[in-house]
Amino acid sequence: MSNDKLDGKSLDNVKMRIEELKAMFPEAVNEGRLDYDAFMTLLGDEFDNDHEKYRFEWKGKQDSIKLAQKRSSATLRPSFDDSKDWEKTKNLYIEGDNLEVLKLLQQGYLRQVKMIYIDPPYNTGNDFVYKDDFKDPIAGYKQATGQAMRANPETAGRYHSNWLSMMYPRLKIAKTLLRDDGVIFISIDDNEVHNLRKICDEVFGEENFVACLVYDKNRKNDAKYFSVGHEYMLVYFRNASKITETGIVFRASKEGIDEVKAKFEHLRKLHNNDWVKVNEGLKAFYASWPENDERKPLSRFTRVDEKGPYRDDGNISWPGGGGPKYDVLHPITGRACKCPDAGWRFPNPQRMQEEINSGRVVFGVDENTLPRIRRNLFESDTQVMKSVTFSYAQTATMEFNKIFDNIRIFENPKSVDDIKKLVAYVTENKGDDLILDFFSGSSTTAHAVMQLNAEDGGSRRFIMVQIPEKTDEASEAFKAGYKTIADIGKERIRRAGEKIKGESSLLAPTLDTGFRVFKLDSSNLKKWDDDFAGMTREQQSGTLLDRMHGSLEELKTGRREIDVVYEIFVKYGVPLTETLSELTVDGKKFYAVGEDGYIFICLDKDLTVDTVEDLIKDYTPGTVIFAERCFKEDDDITNALLALQKAEIEFRWI
Repeated sequence: MSNDKLDGKSLDNVKMRIEELKAMFPEAVNEGRLDYDAFMTLLGDEFDNDHEKYRFEWKGKQDSIKLAQKRSSATLRPSFDDSKDWEKTKNLYIEGDNLEVLKLLQQGYLRQVKMIYIDPPYNTGNDFVYKDDFKDPIAGYKQATGQAMRANPETAGRYHSNWLSMMYPRLKIAKTLLRDDGVIFISIDDNEVHNLRKICDEVFGEENFVACLVYDKNRKNDAKYFSVGHEYMLVYFRNASKITETGIVFRASKEGIDEVKAKFEHLRKLHNNDWVKVNEGLKAFYASWPENDERKPLSRFTRVDEKGPYRDDGNISWPGGGGPKYDVLHPITGRACKCPDAGWRFPNPQRMQEEINSGRVVFGVDENTLPRIRRNLFESDTQVMKSVTFSYAQTATMEFNKIFDNIRIFENPKSVDDIKKLVAYVTENKGDDLILDFFSGSSTTAHAVMQLNAEDGGSRRFIMVQIPEKTDEASEAFKAGYKTIADIGKERIRRAGEKIKGESSLLAPTLDTGFRVFKLDSSNLKKWDDDFAGMTREQQSGTLLDRMHGSLEELKTGRREIDVVYEIFVKYGVPLTETLSELTVDGKKFYAVGEDGYIFICLDKDLTVDTVEDLIKDYTPGTVIFAERCFKEDDDITNALLALQKAEIEFRWI
């Protein structure tokens, strides 16, 4: 029975890595442990034993590695009153230290996240850098959140080391949550961009580096030497080879394309498809743009017909020369057109005919004029993103303040439009891709996901994680009733969601603007709690006795049975947005997980084998999870397990 027990811990990262090594090098793993000598032998000449090598080290690195490997016994407790649309939402907002939260998310969300965006502390000396407590992380977290957050000033002896030790284990765990085709974006500035690049190269691999984006934000006239008004965003793939293998190409809408579409539709209706007048109106619209406007390249599409703006000056010859040569007949004269010296752009006559039939080849008056390629603006309305872009911080702040009735309650929020572009760029299929932000701050990422779903009908989901950092008592936020940054983030999602639904009435019935709130805490069960700090010897002895007997007779003070149910979700790996319903079998309460009840959970007392047999008869769960207190007699336990085994139903214990 003990082999089927949940141990109350987060995912064992060390065991997971050993299993991965075992899959690649089975000879190097013996009885679940790595045989180091055998592993080194298998590597042969590739094993580098030179101690003088390029590496990135800092004081505390080894501890941060151990911290990433340390399993968590904590849990996530549901906060129903703080949530919105609990029963139907697929979004999550989690309050807590993001390192512990990331560990707890591993069981249910391992390699499930399509995109991670984070805006961590930039380590400017004034912002909060959380110092992890290896011995007792939950107690350390509670102590830190019960007081004003501590800054990391340059006068501290380990200014950069403290920041690196905070970031490293979080990125290590975050990587395990990314899908093979996943992408991570990390905002940063000059203070730590060089160090962040080094740890990301180590965590994600240099081969998975994609780009360092530059955001030109604003000019600072009070600067002493140069007006440094830009920030960076590092971009890494989880697995670049997977991106190549699957042929994924990230594309973003061209700047201004939506405005041109709207203008074209307006002019078409206004002039009743008089293409001359539509063309004149469109050219006037183009002319109204400044010369340095990012939309200006669209003004090359000056011709207009029922397919929209187009240009027909495209080169039809093979790039670089040496292309195929074959006869292409002019549609009017019937004679072969002049062939370009470099050969035709398309590899064979069949492909050329397909392009002609689609209207993308434009012929001259006769066969003596080279045909041209036609490009329709609305058929080629995407492009790769530029590595340098503009983001106006003042505009982002103004947009944020409007949501909160023009009260300035958060400094320097990120632009919704910027994050929305990134999400759209990597989630082109508009499906239910999962977006994670574990330094979520004012919840710009959640806002961007909802806004994008409203615009394109997507069903993307988000997980926001934020430590409940206290707001300054002198701040506008505190005076407005927002005692923590998490309070601001949750309220921003509520308000932004209602605003989006009000502006998107067509999509409002299906648009998910809700979120389930969970809060990090120590385990609900004494036997799963590793916290012995501050206990007397007698108290420790009592707790050990409880563990020996598998006691669930008493939950911790203030804990509820539903807290235990969701702790099982966390520890067993059930998505936290999964549906949950209650039912009774022979008067005993069971919790059914999922629409089809693929997992049943029972914490009730005095179960008999008859109850289990009735459960099997009336329902078809794949797994049943019992508390050890459920069965009063040993015979009932034995017979119940036999009945479940016969029905091929998995059983687990807590």
